[in-house]
Amino acid sequence: MRDRTHAYLAETLKDLKTPALIVGGVADHVHILSQLSRTHTIAEIIELVKTSSSKWIKSQGLPSFSWQRGYGAFSVSASAVESVIFYIQNQEEHHRRMTFQDEYRLFLKRYGIAFDERYVWD
Repeated sequence: MRDRTHAYLAETLKDLKTPALIVGGVADHVHILSQLSRTHTIAEIIELVKTSSSKWIKSQGLPSFSWQRGYGAFSVSASAVESVIFYIQNQEEHHRRMTFQDEYRLFLKRYGIAFDERYVWD
């Protein structure tokens, strides 16, 4: 189901003119590296992708599925694209060493992004 979901997300992004370079993830989160749309804001893209994919996933036999309310969106320099693709391809292995939550906190702190734990996780 995971591979089909990632393919569905990639196709949805393609339809929104924001093609995915890679979609991947593990049981509790997904990573998408895509080009930016020229006609939609990031918030619109996320909303449209979450809405469409939620309906599709439910139709595939998971009626209680829902995405968390929030999301993180970060820019990536052209010189970092290959390393981000490698990172996304290796999620299973990576999260054996560090949980997604711990990694996300570390990332936010490393780049000086203020956050409140009460609003980061559903």
